[in-house]
Amino acid sequence: MIRKANAVWRGTGRDGTGDLTTGSGVLDATPYSYKTRFEDTPGTNPEELIAAAHAGCFTMALAFGLQQAGLTALELRTEAAVSLEAAEGGGFRISKSALTLRAKIPGLDEAKFKELAEGAEKNCPVSKVLNAEITLDAQLES
Repeated sequence: MIRKANAVWRGTGRDGTGDLTTGSGVLDATPYSYKTRFEDTPGTNPEELIAAAHAGCFTMALAFGLQQAGLTALELRTEAAVSLEAAEGGGFRISKSALTLRAKIPGLDEAKFKELAEGAEKNCPVSKVLNAEITLDAQLES
């Protein structure tokens, strides 16, 4: 399986603008720029997209783990907070992705929940590709 996205950029790094388009069409000339990345201008940025990918991948991996254990979640809510910081030698790097999970899963005890959540975090493809610290705050709600 291969998934594709395209980026188009016009102008300089700070003053230029770009847009992102995905093969699925979910992103269709979605704007991104220095201001959407480092300020609060509407649009997206690479770190936000990585956070969405990580949250989605982890949550789906957990849903599959639950299914294999004969369980079904009522709800899995995951936030991924991706940190961008200055890198040694210049430039920037993604240093961390902090996953926060709140889950409603009938019939699941805390120990098995932690096991399944940690397994999903370690085995989701996005976790595997990130060269960053990954943390997980998982709580089972009633």
